[in-house]
Amino acid sequence: MSTTPADEDASISISISKSAGVLACGAMAVFYVAVLYAPTGLLRMTTPVSREHYFLRRFVCAAVSTLVSVAATFYLLRLGELQGVSAMLRVFGLRTDHLWQAVLIPLSLTSLMYLGSFVCKLEAHTSSQNGWISCVKEIPQGIARSARNVMSWRNYFVAPITEEVVFRACMIPLLLCAGFSTTLIIFLCPMFFSLAHLNHFIELYYQGGHSFSRALLVVGFQLCYTVVFGWYAAFLFIRTGNLIAPIVAHIFCNYMGLPTFHASHMRGLETIAFLAGVVGFFTLLFPATRPNLYNHRITGCNCWQTYCILQQ
Repeated sequence: MSTTPADEDASISISISKSAGVLACGAMAVFYVAVLYAPTGLLRMTTPVSREHYFLRRFVCAAVSTLVSVAATFYLLRLGELQGVSAMLRVFGLRTDHLWQAVLIPLSLTSLMYLGSFVCKLEAHTSSQNGWISCVKEIPQGIARSARNVMSWRNYFVAPITEEVVFRACMIPLLLCAGFSTTLIIFLCPMFFSLAHLNHFIELYYQGGHSFSRALLVVGFQLCYTVVFGWYAAFLFIRTGNLIAPIVAHIFCNYMGLPTFHASHMRGLETIAFLAGVVGFFTLLFPATRPNLYNHRITGCNCWQTYCILQQ
């Protein structure tokens, strides 16, 4: 891993073989899923527990898996040779500088894909009496309900953070140090990310009672969606050099679900909004993720992957 001129604490260059990088990423993906199912095996040997306790155990397993991946990356890239904790943290995209840019700009960019959904929600609220007033009143209640819902914790906290740490913060530095280009990494990382979602087939087929064909169809669609999102998350991570960017996008997408692009009662307005959002998204994709927006200077970039320097 080459260092940047601005990284005074980082003064070493690290490289690993391509096979080692790919094998390490594959092992992390498999381990992440395998550890998540540890509670299932343990619960078979104990008395039944509540759904909340079951997911709490899965949360602990996800945290353990994430820590193991971080430790493996730390060891493989010999990060202990770096001088200073900040230099080590930057390898994982953990930075405090330009924090608001890394939060607000990617969030605004991502929201463009949901213009159709926003128009649909806007129409639903304005069409009802006192729609906006009731909507505002429901916000605190919705937050309180989410805080008590274990699935909300999984979708908006545990899954986005642990998945982005493992599949972006750990894997991308490994692949970069293995000599893969940033373009190839953007398309390669989601393959590992999708592998970690194959467990949904087990949940649908064996635990949910769905037919084999339906479970396969649902999971196949989910895999396509995770691949597309994985491309985007890796792109954000590489362009911004900050882990918070893909985490925020991940949380937002989990909350919004799939973008809505058409509803019959909207008479095409929602579709127009969706298309306008898509055009805006792809138009601003590169300008809104310019590395100099997220770093002190384009010539003295704090990005751990030296993307800024390479693009000059």
